[in-house]
Amino acid sequence: MAGKNQAYAERYAEFAMEQMRLYGIPASVTLAQGILESASGQSRLAQNENNHFGIKATQSWIANGGRYGLYTDDKPNEKFCSYDSVGDSYAHHSRFLKGNSRYASCFKLDADDYRGWAQGLDKAGYATAGKYAPALISIIESNNLQRYDRMVMEEMNAKGLKPGQGTPQLQPANINGTEQDYSFPLKREEFLFVTSPFGMRTDPTDPSKKQMHKGMDIRCANEAVLATEKDGKVVAVNDNANTPGGKSVTVEYAREGGAKVQVSYLHLSSTSVKVGDTVNAGQQIGVSGNTGTRTTGSHLHLGVKQVASEGTGRDMDPAAYLAEIAEKGNIRLTAMHDGQNLLAKYKSQNPDSPVIDTSLSPEEWMKKLLSSEDSGIGMGGYGQDPVMEMAMTLFTSLMALAVQFDNRTEKEQMAAATAAATDRRIDITPLVKGMRECTLLVKEGEALALFVDTGTNRFSTQLTTAAMNRLNLVLSDSALTGEEKKERISGIVGNIALNAQLSQDYRQGMSQHTPSENISIR
Repeated sequence: MAGKNQAYAERYAEFAMEQMRLYGIPASVTLAQGILESASGQSRLAQNENNHFGIKATQSWIANGGRYGLYTDDKPNEKFCSYDSVGDSYAHHSRFLKGNSRYASCFKLDADDYRGWAQGLDKAGYATAGKYAPALISIIESNNLQRYDRMVMEEMNAKGLKPGQGTPQLQPANINGTEQDYSFPLKREEFLFVTSPFGMRTDPTDPSKKQMHKGMDIRCANEAVLATEKDGKVVAVNDNANTPGGKSVTVEYAREGGAKVQVSYLHLSSTSVKVGDTVNAGQQIGVSGNTGTRTTGSHLHLGVKQVASEGTGRDMDPAAYLAEIAEKGNIRLTAMHDGQNLLAKYKSQNPDSPVIDTSLSPEEWMKKLLSSEDSGIGMGGYGQDPVMEMAMTLFTSLMALAVQFDNRTEKEQMAAATAAATDRRIDITPLVKGMRECTLLVKEGEALALFVDTGTNRFSTQLTTAAMNRLNLVLSDSALTGEEKKERISGIVGNIALNAQLSQDYRQGMSQHTPSENISIR
């Protein structure tokens, strides 16, 4: 469970830290409550209503237009608050605590006293289940969530302030660039992971057909989507999920000579603006999702249209638009697809524009994906763990060697690296002899797992540190040719598979013994 909890904390830490700045509630406690109350974001209430704290809808909430969902808790059909985004849930949670007198004693505690806060919430009856405080403290300490408290304390001290005296920082400030006038559509530290760029592609809902993809698909899951420029005008909002593009928002930005640029966000889980609203760079306009009749998974479809002064419009590559605002706003982000930076071909000759690196190998690209915030397995910063670093080096190196023996083009190798990182699985069958299938899989919080199909048996085993070290020594030996590496890898994997098979046979044999057949060795 620690892996899921850590992934949840990394994903929503900024929301919790923001509430600590504004209200003085420890970020660690807020995150622990979110983990506990929402089952790390997997509960029906969290998935359907963005409600991560189990807050019920009061009469005043409903009277003020607040939405709610019906769920069975202490009794059937209880009303629980429904939010447009997870961020709204976090903000309401803080207001709920601050505005309720029974939690007043908590706000007298230091903002980094997570133990005191946990005990205070428990004593005040936040949850009906017993042992609430020990559960929160255990989650905090096992996942080192108190580090987020320290980060906020240091930040506020540097400003001469205390937690609870902050001002909102998430919006509308631009979180992706140094200028306040431009923002990328999603918050990222390094790059947007583009799963399908602008141009012709295989129809994802009908592989027998080709189609023109008039936008850019960006990997994300239930995240805030952001306006990209200042003074944008919301010209269209669709809240009908049962349409091809699902829930969507279109924002229009003025250009010289009466021309305009329209930026559309499709497949949203919710919208947070209405037609006629003015939005600014970095301001949230909705939450990404998976709505629509033509979608195969959670992502953001970003579409951009140029509209001439006389009203005629044409679709443009969103990469060209992102390159434009990256330069104008000095944004150091890129958009990557199969190892290629899609903004590179639109880079201007301005020497001060952001530097774009296009020299990645398939191996480097896969390692970049696995360590990114879009990896889906919380692998960011894995280099700090020597064993995990060894596992990732092995995973990427085996992929690079395997595709060589598949005679793939460089473009196909890049696509294979993307698939391997996305699925956390690589087929190393080309590197081994006598096996129908041999696959390596990365599991969250676990060692690499080897899956083998010999044609007569199927089994799996986790690679030991010693086995990973042997494989890495072969792969890193520059004196060996590719064929020689293949031969040695085949031998090592064959021995691992043989030992796993013998162990499986032994366990099966022991399970078939009757108690009277067992031999006791003294």
